[in-house]
Amino acid sequence: MTTATTASSSPPSSSASFSASTSPAASTLVDLDSTDSGGLGLGNVSSAGAAAGLRLRLNAPGVDDYSEDLSPAQSDVSTAVSPAPSLLRLDALHSPDAQYKPLGFLSGSSRNSAADSLTTKTKTKSKSKDKKRLKSPILDALKLPPLSEISIPRPVQIKFAPLHIPPHRRWQTAAVAIWALLMPICVIIFFFLVSLPFLWPIIIPYVIWINWVDKAYLHGGRPRKWARNFVGWKYFAQYYPCSIVKEAELPPDKRYVFGYHPHGIIGMGALATFATEATGFGEYYPGIKPHLLTLDSNFKIPIYRDLLMALGMGSVARRSCTNILAQGPGSAITIVVGGAAESLAAHPGTHDLTLKKRFGFIKVAIREGADLVPVFSFGENDIYDQLANEKGSTVYKLQKRFQKVFGFTLPLFHGRGIFNYNYGLLPFRHPIVAVIGRPIATEQCREPTQEMVQEVHQQYITELVRIWDKYKDLYAQNRTRELRVVE
Repeated sequence: MTTATTASSSPPSSSASFSASTSPAASTLVDLDSTDSGGLGLGNVSSAGAAAGLRLRLNAPGVDDYSEDLSPAQSDVSTAVSPAPSLLRLDALHSPDAQYKPLGFLSGSSRNSAADSLTTKTKTKSKSKDKKRLKSPILDALKLPPLSEISIPRPVQIKFAPLHIPPHRRWQTAAVAIWALLMPICVIIFFFLVSLPFLWPIIIPYVIWINWVDKAYLHGGRPRKWARNFVGWKYFAQYYPCSIVKEAELPPDKRYVFGYHPHGIIGMGALATFATEATGFGEYYPGIKPHLLTLDSNFKIPIYRDLLMALGMGSVARRSCTNILAQGPGSAITIVVGGAAESLAAHPGTHDLTLKKRFGFIKVAIREGADLVPVFSFGENDIYDQLANEKGSTVYKLQKRFQKVFGFTLPLFHGRGIFNYNYGLLPFRHPIVAVIGRPIATEQCREPTQEMVQEVHQQYITELVRIWDKYKDLYAQNRTRELRVVE
């Protein structure tokens, strides 16, 4: 005895049927006729006897009869046909493997008249708790991931700071914000003063002074004790916070060249450590007079240049280095060796040092007989996020071209804001620990040979790597890779 059930069918003009039947003892028949849209309907087939076999049969105009025998385990199936590729999918009830069989029995013209494709899915009714989700035949054919596995990015949600925050943290944020915006603030103030005609007798001589007369930036600036001890620097250093780890004594009867690594985006740790007394540099190394060096262009900005020189900052030009070290015992310069090139590699969790081809500071130390002191600043690269700019990318090429034209680079970075935690130009709060290593003595030589320079350079790198290996598990726990010395 055979039972037949007919699924939704279309007009007889385009008919195709897909039937299923079991053994004579118990059988079920489903007819699926093609629709005008080229697809077939859906029917469910079930067996009256668990042990009965099942036969699937396709009938279509101009197509030879095709049948497929299924095992008793496949006695409960569902059939579905889609305009997807011409594949008939037969999934066993208790088998996780899906088998695809091409409809090779159809000729080219018959395949178009019958249907674009046939797909058969197994409808799992296992009592096991771990049921496998059936995949879309279209996604299978296109080799795309399931929709449930596609991650759709959400818009950036700004996390605002709470209203009730301890006053000292407000002061810390204010100190960092003022320094970060100090350059544009000084420019705005200057142009405002220029707009007042009664101040022109003062403004004009000042412009002439800073551009053609004043060369103090080539001699270590005009350091002022009150400027280095200004209370605002205390809040500036506590914001991250910044601190010093002292590895060895530095006698004040010698001269020193500090090499600071890595550069980071701006070098906030270098400013707090060597241009202010916020971290207690004078207490750790009494008698040492540090001068943090930067680009000449910073000393062309009105008002801003005078504030820098009051902190003892000077030009990083070779003549400036020589002039400062010639001031006698206790004189010290700090050079952020990696420079603009290293700032482009400043990504959180990474420590790529641009050092292999940097010999200028080594030559300066040998010519002046100064000791070299490596400084590794843990956390300097973690206070800003930077746009991905791998070498060879369009962003990297544009940044290098900008550097060639203007002498400095322009990292595309972001940090936090004044009133939020994840969007803005202020640095993130992350500890910055400057480990000041052991001094490397040099023998003074006005014309050092290449062999002498390379030997001292290798000693310097060895000391820097030693600092990294000693403190990385303490201060660089979030690193994504190990220290790399490049270029």
